[in-house]
Amino acid sequence: IHNLGFQGIVDVNRLADLGLAPHAHRLDLSPGHFNFMRHGILWADAITAVSRTYAREIQTPEQGFGLDGLLRARADHLAGIVNGMDYGDWNPATDPNLFYHYSAEDIQGKRSCKRALLREIGFDERTAAPVVGIVSRLTPQKGFDLCFEALPPFLAQRDVRLVSLGSGEPRYEEFFQSLERRFPGKAWFYQGYNEKLAHQIEAGADIFLMPSKFEPCGLNQMYSLRYGTPPVVHRTGGLADTVEPFDPATGQGTGFVFDHFTPLGLGWALDLALDTYHHHPTWENLMARGMSRDFSWEVQGKEYVELYRWLAG
Repeated sequence: IHNLGFQGIVDVNRLADLGLAPHAHRLDLSPGHFNFMRHGILWADAITAVSRTYAREIQTPEQGFGLDGLLRARADHLAGIVNGMDYGDWNPATDPNLFYHYSAEDIQGKRSCKRALLREIGFDERTAAPVVGIVSRLTPQKGFDLCFEALPPFLAQRDVRLVSLGSGEPRYEEFFQSLERRFPGKAWFYQGYNEKLAHQIEAGADIFLMPSKFEPCGLNQMYSLRYGTPPVVHRTGGLADTVEPFDPATGQGTGFVFDHFTPLGLGWALDLALDTYHHHPTWENLMARGMSRDFSWEVQGKEYVELYRWLAG
């Protein structure tokens, strides 16, 4: 289950076209419709969701999309396994999209990537201000409703740069365009998607913003950790499973996690990230810790192998 909101509901008159028996829909809860997701959950020997936290969340009415009762009934057959990422495509030491290369052992190239990114978008590359990056679809799921209230005062009050890439609902696109006009030299927005630029933002930003309202797994937070760009995330789904909350008392963690899905919650996490950024030894340790985490398929695939062995047994 990648996103329970997409359930493959079709009119029963289409069943014959799909090679299914006309009476197959009689077990469905929606008269006149056939729900592929529901029947998959009902009859599967095992069910996987794309993170452990999401596997728990979809058993609740808030995120179950009408199937939470069935998922609770089948909880013994439900497992959450975090997605893996392709370390061949996402490796700052070899990424052909980057101006400079770097690694956890030699971070100098990341500083050069930041200067190059700022130069490319027409900003002063000599600034000491941290860069916050966004690469995302611009939809309600991704949490950008919080940004309407949280980002303008953040940009007005803090010495920071915001570099954003994305497309989606017009109201979000218009909002990021308005930030460009309101904060020239501090906010920049690319409308659409550009693979090369997405990699350059991951490498050139100091902080990655991903405030999703819900996130079954998510990949960009893992890309960010890999690229030494601590993420700011909402504690939900795969974000909760992959980003370890920074603790100012101990210096441990890999990113900045807020619990309350409110503009104040997001603002708190952004302020903590910026304050931590200016403590250089702490920040460098935070970067190195995130870069050391392994979310490759070599690791995640082992959980699927264990699941298949359980099924075969």
